[in-house]
Amino acid sequence: MMFQDSILHYLSQNNLTQIDLKAVLFDMDGVLFDSMPIHAYAWAKTLQEQGVVFTEEEAYLHEGRTGSGTINLIFNRELKRDATDEEIQRIYKRKSSLFDQSPEANVMPGAIELLQQIRENGLNRILVTGSGQKALLGKLEHHFPGHFNKFKMVTAYDVIKGKPDPEPYLQGLNKAGVKACNAIVVENAPLGVESAKAAGIFTIAVNTGKLKNHHLLDAGADLLFPGMQALNEAWPEVYQAFQSTIC
Repeated sequence: MMFQDSILHYLSQNNLTQIDLKAVLFDMDGVLFDSMPIHAYAWAKTLQEQGVVFTEEEAYLHEGRTGSGTINLIFNRELKRDATDEEIQRIYKRKSSLFDQSPEANVMPGAIELLQQIRENGLNRILVTGSGQKALLGKLEHHFPGHFNKFKMVTAYDVIKGKPDPEPYLQGLNKAGVKACNAIVVENAPLGVESAKAAGIFTIAVNTGKLKNHHLLDAGADLLFPGMQALNEAWPEVYQAFQSTIC
């Protein structure tokens, strides 16, 4: 009933009668891989080396932005100016190097099983990430064989405006060949939730990091789970709710 109530609320907000589910759009960091602690460390160390204030905790709130977007936001806040192209390239290269030197991020518990259930339901799977971390993107096929290829990905290299702008998820819908009323999103970051909701998509948040639940709910999440394993276990009931809920 809880799931149906959330779906009915979404339908009412968007003047829809039903979600005809055909695709699930996934974020990557903090959803498929437990990689956010590494990103947070790399961002904090790199930006602190530039003499600006930035903590690992803050990195979770900026998750989903493109690298250049994060750098420019912090430069404007701390130094009252945009970063130069040279600074952006140098800082992001340093951040990427620190990430690549760290121990490999584990697959998020429940992610493989959830993807398998979604495949068995006949639903398309699309990756929508603000990451440009080639080392991690390259591991997708190894860890999630047959789910994502270059035609089923939207990354930092594909967008002009990163999350929280709707562009990444609008591109994700385009890659899936569906409309907002045919898809749902799985996200772990407030900016990602904002992006998905701005694109008009029903959004499930999984709180896999250091954020408080209200950060994700305030961003507009339609449903909230404590992690991917919890969503995996609830998926049959969630999927049935989408199949049977009509406004």
